[in-house]
Amino acid sequence: MSSEDGSAIARELKTHVTILGSIIAVMWLVEIVDTSLRGALNIYGIIPHEEIGLRGILFAPFLHGDFVHLAANTIPFLTLGWLIMLRETSDFFVVSAITMLVSGAGVWLTGEPGSIHIGASGVIFGYLGFLLFRGYFERSTVSLFVSLFVGFAYGSMIWGILPTLPGVSWQGHLFGFIGGAIAARFLAQQKHRG
Repeated sequence: MSSEDGSAIARELKTHVTILGSIIAVMWLVEIVDTSLRGALNIYGIIPHEEIGLRGILFAPFLHGDFVHLAANTIPFLTLGWLIMLRETSDFFVVSAITMLVSGAGVWLTGEPGSIHIGASGVIFGYLGFLLFRGYFERSTVSLFVSLFVGFAYGSMIWGILPTLPGVSWQGHLFGFIGGAIAARFLAQQKHRG
């Protein structure tokens, strides 16, 4: 590896750290503010079947019930998000947008009326779905290896798409996972055309 290659890799990793670190910093800052306001910002989450609740599709991933909820989402967000960025940083933004939209719309359409859905877990399940299905849609050795690794490391998360725990938005998990699969197919098609 030449010094130019090493510098390019270092720049790319710095970009990854900057992007992921900035998003996580915003989430933690929002939670600090929300905690000081006694959870007042959570009203900006997804409120199913109410027009005002659609704004939550954009805001819900940045809102969390408490610091424990946020801490539980931080590591998988960083890990799975970074695995998406490894090939192309732009993939991270495409997958994030698709999963936010599909997860949020699914929650808004199927969630219990009057409930408020918050948290980044819908996006995280989207990352999981993307990484698992990318190997299937791309059929390259590297993407298959990453799919197997993610399946081994995070496969037990899949049970989160079932309505097993009260107070947990299984709809967000399910539709996020579906959104990730859609993103995997979409990006695979784009790469085959390119």
